[in-house]
Formats: sequence, C-alpha cells, structure tokens
Amino acid sequence: MRNALPDYRPTKPELAVFVSGITSMGLEILAVRIVAPQFGSHIYTVGGILTVLLAALSLGYWQGGKRASLATLREMSWLMLATAVYVAVVIYASDFLLAYTSTLAIPPRYASLPAVIILFGPPTYLLGFISPYAAELSRKRGIGEASGHVYALGTIGSILGSGATTFVLIPYLSIAQIGLLFGIVLVATALALELPSLPRNPTIASVVVVLLLVTAAGGGPVDFDHRGDVIHESQTPHQHLEVVDDDEIRTMYLDGARHSAMDLEDPDRHVFAYTKYFHLPMLTVDDHEDVDDVLFIGGGGYTGPQDFEERYDVDVDVVEIDPEVTEAAEEYFGLEHGEEMTSYATDGRQFLQNADEEYDVIVLDAYKQDQVPFHMTTAEFMELTADRLSDDGVLLANVVSAPSGSASEFYRAEYATMEEAFPEVYSFRTSDEDSVQNIQLVATTDSETLSQGDLEQRNEERELGVDLSDEVDHYMADPETDDVPVLRDDRAPVDSLLDPMLGQRYVIEETESSEPTTANPAIAPVST
Repeated sequence: MRNALPDYRPTKPELAVFVSGITSMGLEILAVRIVAPQFGSHIYTVGGILTVLLAALSLGYWQGGKRASLATLREMSWLMLATAVYVAVVIYASDFLLAYTSTLAIPPRYASLPAVIILFGPPTYLLGFISPYAAELSRKRGIGEASGHVYALGTIGSILGSGATTFVLIPYLSIAQIGLLFGIVLVATALALELPSLPRNPTIASVVVVLLLVTAAGGGPVDFDHRGDVIHESQTPHQHLEVVDDDEIRTMYLDGARHSAMDLEDPDRHVFAYTKYFHLPMLTVDDHEDVDDVLFIGGGGYTGPQDFEERYDVDVDVVEIDPEVTEAAEEYFGLEHGEEMTSYATDGRQFLQNADEEYDVIVLDAYKQDQVPFHMTTAEFMELTADRLSDDGVLLANVVSAPSGSASEFYRAEYATMEEAFPEVYSFRTSDEDSVQNIQLVATTDSETLSQGDLEQRNEERELGVDLSDEVDHYMADPETDDVPVLRDDRAPVDSLLDPMLGQRYVIEETESSEPTTANPAIAPVST
C-alpha cells in the first residue's frame, strides 16, 4: 500500500526561508529581553521593537523583490552569513550601544527606538531578502503557488522560533548563548545552501563567522556596568534577574530595575525607606495583636515578608510569580522558609480567586513604574481583595507615581478605584519631594475614619518594634479624582496613565542618608 503522505524533502530555498522565519522571530523575542533592562518593559518599548522589526522586514522584502530576478543560492548564503555577523555584534556590543543611545535627547516614549534600529534593524532587513529570493528560485510553476508556499514556510518557521525562544531558550540559556545558537544555525544553513560542494570563499567566511560568534558569546557583552559586582544573573521565564553587590549593599535587579536591597553588614536595616510603610496596616487595624494572617503579593528579595515574620506573631503567605526570584532570595538575601511563611509561584489575582483563607493584611507590591499588571489594578480586583480580607482587614498597595501634577494620574486613578471597593482609603507619600516616588495606599474594610492624629496616637501607644512617626507625618489629604477614570477589567488604560511619568525623576529615600537616591527613569527601582 502506497504511503498516503508523499515524501517531502525541502529544497534549499525552502530551507533558507524556514530558518529565516525561525531567526527573525527569535530575534524579535530576544530583543525585548535585551532592550528592557535599559529602557523598561512598558508598551512603548515592546511596540517600538515590533514596529522597527516589521519595518525592517518589509524593507527587506521590497528590496529583495526588486533583486529577485538575479537571485542565486550563493547570494542567499552570503545573506545568512552577514546576518550571523550582525548577531555577533548584538551579543558583544549590545550593552555599550544601549548605554550610549540612552543618553540621546529623545522624548522618553521614543527613547528605545535608536537602540532597536541599530541592533535589530540590519539583521532583520537582511533576512527580509530571503523570502522573495526563495520564491524566485522555487520549483513551483505559478507565482501565486510559489509565494504562498514561501509565506507558509516562513510563518511555520516564525511559529517555531517564537515558541522555542519563549518557552525553551530564554528559561534555560543566557542571551549570549541564545544569540550564539541563532548564529550557528544561520552559518549551518549558509553552508547547506552550498552543498554538495563547499567553495573556498564561503567556507572560509563561515569559519571566520563562527569564530566571531564564539568569541562574542565567550567574552560576553562589553561591560560598562557601574552598579557593582554582578554575583548572580539569569534569564527567567518572566524577566532578567541580577543580584549586584556594591560595597555593603546587595541589590536585586529585575529587568534592570532595583527591586530589593539588603545591607550586608546590617541585614535588619530598611535600605529603601518606603519598606517601613508596609507596617502602616498595624496602625489602621483596631488591634494589631489580632493580626494573624498576612499576604504579600510580590516577593522580590522578601524584605517585607521576612520583616513581618520576624517582628510579629503572624503567618505570612507570599505570592511571587517567578520561582527563580524566590530561589535568589533564599541564596542571596537570607530568606528562610519557616513554619510561618509559605511561598506560592503563581499570579496574584489567580491566587486570590482560588484562595479559601481570609487575611488580616494584604500587601500588594507587584507594580513597576513602567509596567503594571493591569488586572491587579481594577475595581474587580480590589473587590476580590476586599472579599478575602477579614472584617477589620487592610490592603496596602505600593504605587509608583507622583503625589501631584500630571505624573500623579495613576495614583489618583488607583485611589478612585480602591474607593469603589473599600469604605476608607488613605495615602502616604514616601518623599518630601514632588517627584515620582512610591506612594502607599492603605484601604480598610472598617468604615471608621482615621485622622493623622489618630494614627500618631496609635503609633505612640502600640509596641510594634518599629517607629512609624515619620511615615505617619507623610499622611496626605484625599486627592482630586474627578479627572481620572475608575479602572475596570473592560477598560483599564494603565499605560496612558503611566505615560506622564516617562522621563520624570524617580526619587527613593534611603535610611542611611537624608539625601534621596534618584534612579534612571528607564530602569527605576520599584518594589522589595
């Protein structure tokens, strides 16, 4: 019986199209990981990458179509090798190019575009030539059949490149290793197009390109990192994770943004002053000794959860979506899971939807300045947290925004949203400056209104082991919310609310000095 499926052997042009699809989409996914640490992972960075790469690919298609009548397998081979050379440049010089382009006087919304154009425009442009060349060299009789076949193969390659890079390569390999893999695949394809003979010039060029790739990957990117000594680095399925030591301060960076800091000589010290504000719920509850169960959504270096576990007689649950972050906290930030602390590697909203337990305090510490999970900002989410709190429960949300002005839109919208679910909402600034900073929103299920004087009195009367007088002094009046939306699942314009903060100075007070620490807005620190 004859095989129902005919034997299929791809032609050399078809192989080239398939590989170009894999590589172009793989580079697109990889670009987000390379660019985000310098410019943030907000929608403008991601959208800019998509725009530049699609534009480069289209330009390559157009130029390739004009030259297709002269297409040869040899020219396709050289295109593959030239792309591999540029991949080596990306591996080795990306840090330098990102740092340099970040100094250009460009509006923050477009700040990542020069870097994306320089790093990923040329290789994507070169790969764009492959499809029209392959259509010209195809054995298919009609133009429609040839082009349709090429589109199908290229799309299949793109699907494989996208899926493999996202789900396999990034979780297990470094940026340099992934780039090396793509480069080797391009070189192997270039040689395959020359088979069965291996002409001298393409063969020598292939060897040289492989040496360039190996050197670039082995040497790593050009190092212009002045943050300190990188003692741990990994690409997790969620983000780029680094642990950096600068003298006695150890800092966890996620996608280039500081998320936790520990004083190696004094581990109990709050390096970032705003972490002390996490204790404010102990003043807003009727009796702090009745607080038994606490939930942190967002772990980072587990500064807050560990502080609560050690300071109070409470059980602490921590929802940290990235298990590698928890592992880094265990290895580098002294995290020890005792009987009173449990970690869950899942999404915060999903955890609350499936949770049966009531909490006395929930600390929401999952927001970034440039990227906020909108599904944990909406009225529906706030109602969910209210349902999971006890009768005297408190939600504290660590919001990055300005206390006033155009950059305060996100803070004021979140305040209005929380008012939809909670009887009382209070806000506390963490810096005396009016710059972008960490603003703490405290929402209570108790309808009793607490004045600043009430909180000052409770701070004096309650033996918490931590003095919150400075934090209470930063009590703010209710903001104006008439000009901002209430965020809902079907309409939560978080990105547009964050937009005014782009390019704004981000101030974080540190406990060791009265002077604020200012972070680069593109890589601003966020949570602990």
